Amino acid sequence: MDRRQQAEERKRVFSQRYVYLLRCSDGSLYCGISSDPEARLKQHNYGVGAKYTRSRRPCQLVYTEGPYEYGRALSREAAVKKMTKAEKERLLDTTKNRC
Repeated sequence: MDRRQQAEERKRVFSQRYVYLLRCSDGSLYCGISSDPEARLKQHNYGVGAKYTRSRRPCQLVYTEGPYEYGRALSREAAVKKMTKAEKERLLDTTKNRC
């Protein structure tokens, strides 16, 4: 693989995003996107993630889907955020093997 192909492959890999759900210590669900959900979870639990999760630590990664191209991941995240908590719980129940 030449340098151009390597650069294209890196760009493809780093442009992929996963949609993830965290269960916070208060039982609430937080939705986000990341190229590395496990690393992002660590950020949330260290208190440098989203403002929402800072006061609800520790968080647990309970769901991931993807990878998606960046724009598609944003669209899917928006769709999940519009779901009620009950709908998100059903999503978790029907996809136990996702995370």
